[in-house]
Amino acid sequence: MNNFYNEESEEGELTDKYDLHSHTTASDGTNAPAVQVRLAREAGLRGVAITDHDTVAGVAEAQAEGGAIGIEVIPGVEISTVADGRDIHVLGYFIDTGNTAFLERLKQLRETRNTRNEMILRKLASLGIEVSMEEVIQQARKTPGKDETIGRPHIAEVLVRKGHASDMSDAFNRYLATGAAAYVNPPRIRPEDAVDWIREAGGVPVLAHPGLYGNDELVVRLIEYGIAGIEAYHSDHGPEEEAKYAEMAEQHGLIATAGSDFHGSRGGVVFHAPLGSRTADASVLERLRAASATNRR
Repeated sequence: MNNFYNEESEEGELTDKYDLHSHTTASDGTNAPAVQVRLAREAGLRGVAITDHDTVAGVAEAQAEGGAIGIEVIPGVEISTVADGRDIHVLGYFIDTGNTAFLERLKQLRETRNTRNEMILRKLASLGIEVSMEEVIQQARKTPGKDETIGRPHIAEVLVRKGHASDMSDAFNRYLATGAAAYVNPPRIRPEDAVDWIREAGGVPVLAHPGLYGNDELVVRLIEYGIAGIEAYHSDHGPEEEAKYAEMAEQHGLIATAGSDFHGSRGGVVFHAPLGSRTADASVLERLRAASATNRR
């Protein structure tokens, strides 16, 4: 059963709960992987999934810290795809992070992401807003050439710092969100491709935050294609959406997962929600683990 994280636990006591969607500095989160795991421990979680965008670069550090402090770290990823002209994200759980074919595919996705960033900066320049990639890299504190990703939140931070937006939400609403002035969406893989890639790497594909897409026909399409789960419980879903997608998962024998989509905080504002604000219990984790074992046979 998935739910809001609302249990009170004594200091040092872990609940039987897992947050299955979080981001670290390996992509566009603000906490290092080891810090993320310590935050999960402080929140009383039994485990946390590291699901950075188009990279698994943060998993090893997180798992090392998890082993040291008794927190299970689920190796994951969130793959960027496009369907019907809209960004669609597919989560992968219990993937083989050493699978060379999968790592090469993620590298290709990061190259597309880098192209998108350059396109955004050119579009901002056409609006009279000069932001260089060097400024974005410096803001993101990334080392060029590493298997980490730079995304729109890093560009948004530069826009705020340079006075072109009042805060992160303003930067997205005015320039970076879907349909905003500097939004671009270069060709990417289909969500079906991400499903295949994750399975071929021994993982379990789950559709991320379907309520954000406004396209239940796509959800049905991916169910028919063979996706293994739906992220029914997400910080940006309302109660009606959570109930609807949980019911869809049950009807089709899929795994209904839960995650906060925690990205840390910027300017004192937490994105999307605090770690542990959406959680799954051990039964969900065991279904994911069993599905992964089946894919690896």
